[in-house]
Amino acid sequence: MKRIAVLTGGGDCPGLNAVIRAVVRSAVNHDIEVFGILDGFKGAVEGEFVPLGLKEVSGILPRGGTILGTSNRDNPFAYNVMVDGKMVQEDRSDLVISNIRDRGIEALVVIGGDGSLNIALELAAKGLAVVGVPKTIDNDLMATDLTFGFQSAVETAQEALDKLHTTAESHHRVMILEVMGRYAGWIALYSGIAGGADVILIPELPYDIGKVAEAINDRKSKNKKFSIIVVAEGAKSGDGEMVVKQVFEGRTDPIKLGGIGEKVGRDLEGLINLETRVTVLGHIQRGGSPNTFDRILATRYGVSAVDAVVDKDFGKMVALQGTSIVRVPLLEAVKHLKKITPNDDVLLAARKLGLKFGDK
Repeated sequence: MKRIAVLTGGGDCPGLNAVIRAVVRSAVNHDIEVFGILDGFKGAVEGEFVPLGLKEVSGILPRGGTILGTSNRDNPFAYNVMVDGKMVQEDRSDLVISNIRDRGIEALVVIGGDGSLNIALELAAKGLAVVGVPKTIDNDLMATDLTFGFQSAVETAQEALDKLHTTAESHHRVMILEVMGRYAGWIALYSGIAGGADVILIPELPYDIGKVAEAINDRKSKNKKFSIIVVAEGAKSGDGEMVVKQVFEGRTDPIKLGGIGEKVGRDLEGLINLETRVTVLGHIQRGGSPNTFDRILATRYGVSAVDAVVDKDFGKMVALQGTSIVRVPLLEAVKHLKKITPNDDVLLAARKLGLKFGDK
């Protein structure tokens, strides 16, 4: 193995640069040359490759984002191209493979979530040597206990909750924090516990607004004049759907959610006789420096990805299981999303603490 490439796909998150750095430093120790692909799979289609050496990755460990750039809208199997003045989608996956092989690159490390890793799986099926690294702040990838970026995002949400507590208590209000989590409520659950929330609304447990109001009114009856609610962006009422802000055709991640926090606030005000205020944390969760845990996890993933390349163990994703980094088939990682189950230990602990989820 003489030459490999690495790309970052999907939404950014803390720790991407730590993985890139680990891939390059580990590869150099194996006398392997590394190329970075700019802007995710867009760069793979357009042939935008840059050499990565020790100089290029020096000092990037604490930096948020990705030095390579990323994209969540460029699927090479359904790539947007302009034909006769009209935007159409074409399969450019063969071009991706030829762009890689024509440069003498023998393997590709894909750092991404379920969308990017599904593309990696399809490329592997066409004969490309691929190794995946699990990246998503949502922590919703199967086959791994944790994805890097999750702990940093939880920490950001928890810090926001600490601040919201003081203003909620001062003004006797219900403060609602909307966090990311489309299909899985891991950020909401973990930050809600760590940040002392009273109600947590997650996609896995459709809520009854009457039950939410009941929880807040119960606090009022105990002279608690404020409440804190954490709501995942994909949460929905028992008789409703997710609140979709916009749909982008042709993207690997086409649905843009937004507005569930405002909906919960509006629906609550007539039931609780308290003012509500909504904070949407948004992309603040994706930005900034990775915390210590994510720096170490991302580094371990990068090193392990290169180990898999050296072993020619392709079509795999590196994963954290227990305290060990293992390799799992890409299909195992992406065939289902990892969601919070009713018997999840952390969920049960939250219930025993008295936190409410609007479901009972």
